[in-house]
Amino acid sequence: MQLEGSCHCGAVRFSVESHEPVPFMRCYCSICRKTAGTGGYAVNLGADNATLQVQGREHLSVYRARMEDGSRSSGERHFCKHCGTALWLWDPRWPALVHPHAGAIDTPLPEAPLLTHMMLGSRPAWVQVQAGPKDATFDSYPDESLAEWHRRHGLMR
Repeated sequence: MQLEGSCHCGAVRFSVESHEPVPFMRCYCSICRKTAGTGGYAVNLGADNATLQVQGREHLSVYRARMEDGSRSSGERHFCKHCGTALWLWDPRWPALVHPHAGAIDTPLPEAPLLTHMMLGSRPAWVQVQAGPKDATFDSYPDESLAEWHRRHGLMR
């Protein structure tokens, strides 16, 4: 599925091909929550980095999160340096993948049949998890990837 996205001020626009476009996984880790979270979590999609096309690249900035041990994450969180919109995450450990933030996508996205709530061990008390009866919850990482979840539900595009 071709995804089109942009920042709030319009300085950055991008497109990318996604085989995992269903926004099903909510991440409550402190990094996602503080850099891109809206309801106390962030929603990332999976896409093919080779297809990423960016207009306004000069308006991008990159943040590499500081980890609990003081090191820097290898993940590069791209955002608009003018309005602060979180756009996508890319990590050189998995160079073929890019993870657009669902909140930056302008293309209508498919509705998820159920949700996965991950990194709940990092969730602050003020964040209310609105998990449905069939939703999966994890204190840390889930036991399946974005691609595996999409395949299991017959939602690969």
